[in-house]
Amino acid sequence: MENQRFNSGLEQLSKIDGEAGQKVIESLRDICPDLAKFTIEYPFGDIYTRQGLDLKSREIATVSALTAMGNCTPQLKVHLHAALNVGCTEEELKEVIIQMSVYAGFPAALNGMFAFKEVLSERSN
Repeated sequence: MENQRFNSGLEQLSKIDGEAGQKVIESLRDICPDLAKFTIEYPFGDIYTRQGLDLKSREIATVSALTAMGNCTPQLKVHLHAALNVGCTEEELKEVIIQMSVYAGFPAALNGMFAFKEVLSERSN
């Protein structure tokens, strides 16, 4: 079962995050390989493979949560890239971030929008 979880997770990670996700995993290998393994198995192997939501919906939910938290800029940027990779439009993501201003406050929404601006700049280069 562990091998199946890992392999499914790795496949989802590649599909969703591409190179950015792999960089996160690689950055953990020298300090805590177990956390890299858990990151692949749990969210990507167990959660992202569930029925009920497509990848686009899952990334909208993730971007919303990370924006609302307000202190997860590196993870937010990875998932903004991922959201674009799985079919979200720039306009949809801007609206998601604006929506978070109501529930998480303007500072969180501003931080989210600035993170999105960086992501768009990275993708245009």
